[in-house]
Amino acid sequence: MEKTLNNKTGYFEIIIKGKIGDIELTPQVFDIKEIKSLLEDVEKLIPYEIKERPLITYEIEKGSVINKFKTGLQYVAMLNGLLGIINDNKSIDFLDKSSATVIENFQNKAIQKDFKIEIKTSIENSNILQITNETRFYKSEETWIDSEFYFYGNITNVGGKEKPNIHLTTKDLGTLIVKTPKEILKNFEENVIYKDFGVRATGKQNLISGEIDKSSLVFLDIIEYRPKYDPDYIKKLRDIAKKTWIGKVDADKFLNEQRGRL
Repeated sequence: MEKTLNNKTGYFEIIIKGKIGDIELTPQVFDIKEIKSLLEDVEKLIPYEIKERPLITYEIEKGSVINKFKTGLQYVAMLNGLLGIINDNKSIDFLDKSSATVIENFQNKAIQKDFKIEIKTSIENSNILQITNETRFYKSEETWIDSEFYFYGNITNVGGKEKPNIHLTTKDLGTLIVKTPKEILKNFEENVIYKDFGVRATGKQNLISGEIDKSSLVFLDIIEYRPKYDPDYIKKLRDIAKKTWIGKVDADKFLNEQRGRL
């Protein structure tokens, strides 16, 4: 079904001021390469559910260059909130990797081309984010740590000539691409395509936002999917608890926590 904008719409503007050489920046000298880069960034900037991106329309106006984007009001409101938090914290560390990269791209252009970039929305008393050659909106590397994850979903693809991997389609995180050594893929005992499995993997996680860097995932183990209560598995956990943590941990509490993860 074709997407259309409804009455509950708003807009946000990315206003770019500066010069191209000695010429004042206007829509007439704003190159299509700059427009293409901007459109790609905007698509990543808007916060939306993984399953569906909202319709976003584009206009370019005078005022140096005013890039105007219309979309659903709820997404405009969410963006306005993000702009406010960035201003309050003078940081983008809390942003997900995709949105943070967009702000970093704007920051790079502001420094390299001496542009002044302003982002604001149609929300009344909108928050306004200003990016110049004097600001430094970059994500701090130290906020990312090595972590271990358990993902459950449907394996939709396995292989790859240069970069072997597993494609795992999950309910909450979309499709994850997990780097997997060829030796492990060759030793799978059964055909795993289009079947539900758990995958244990390592990767980077943001200490502040909890976001997972999907590009960093590396395979550790494949786990048989157990959507239902498994008494044998619970007995195994009980035996581990008795041998390893007896006298240190409340066994009933431990088992209840484990049941909640199944």
